[in-house]
Amino acid sequence: MVRYIANKLFYTLVSLFILISATFFLMKAIPGDPFMSEKKVPEEIRQRLMEQYGLDKPVFQQYIKYLGDIAQGDLGISMKKVNQEVSHIIGQTFSASLKLGLVAIVVSVIIGVVLGLLAALYHRRVIDNVTMVLAVLGIAVPSFVLASLLQFVFASKLHWLPTMGFKGPLYYVMPVAALSAQPIAFIARLTRSSMLEVLHADYIKTAKAKGLSWFAILIRHVVRNGIMPVVTYMGPMTANIVTGSVVIEQVFGIGGIGKQFVMAITSRDYPLIMGITIFYGALLMIARLITDVAYGFIDPRIKLNARKEG
Repeated sequence: MVRYIANKLFYTLVSLFILISATFFLMKAIPGDPFMSEKKVPEEIRQRLMEQYGLDKPVFQQYIKYLGDIAQGDLGISMKKVNQEVSHIIGQTFSASLKLGLVAIVVSVIIGVVLGLLAALYHRRVIDNVTMVLAVLGIAVPSFVLASLLQFVFASKLHWLPTMGFKGPLYYVMPVAALSAQPIAFIARLTRSSMLEVLHADYIKTAKAKGLSWFAILIRHVVRNGIMPVVTYMGPMTANIVTGSVVIEQVFGIGGIGKQFVMAITSRDYPLIMGITIFYGALLMIARLITDVAYGFIDPRIKLNARKEG
């Protein structure tokens, strides 16, 4: 198992290095520079700014220096926010994004698994049909469309929920609903399919023949074995929620890292764009790594293969 985790960690680091390199060279490939604007900057001032940020040096030298800075945890200094480090900006704004993302992930898993389990237990009945219709709608409707619809109904018309901001429990309701709708739909469908397969397995019949209660069978066998596809989906789900929060934060006026990312793109703040991209990528890779390790602990076949390879 140790070798399995080490192998996953190695590929995670390689993927992170590729992401850092690709992000750097893509930024350099964009025409122009961060100091281009509608109001023309005098050439002398522009040259001083280029020297200050090291943009006057060859690209390869900039790349080597950037890798060295990243290795030391230095993401650079923002070109648009005076004397503010990129890591400091991320640290200040990520708390709101983290809270929103964690709540959305927990809500998605709980509601998705419960709906999928109910649909499997009441297969081809009203609950199953209603759940699958809701799942199709959840997958089909984009998060930003759902967010606008929620704002119109519950904020503008009914005045039940606040429209903008992130100051208390009620402020979570609509952003979390918009973010978690699609993951809930996917998890419900995955859980339903997996649970239906498990419910018809031979070991379930054996457990019934041994006299185990239905609740014990449900918890020990059905849920434990049927939850595996959901664990696998946790990595992509985290990616969807993290990247989707960029738009949702803009719609609901949440001062999170997503808002900073959009502002950095519009103002051509290259260090902030690269820093947030690398930060997002590292988060998604870590989430994927945790998912793979958790899958290894849950699935005994992976443990057995890891021992054989060791």
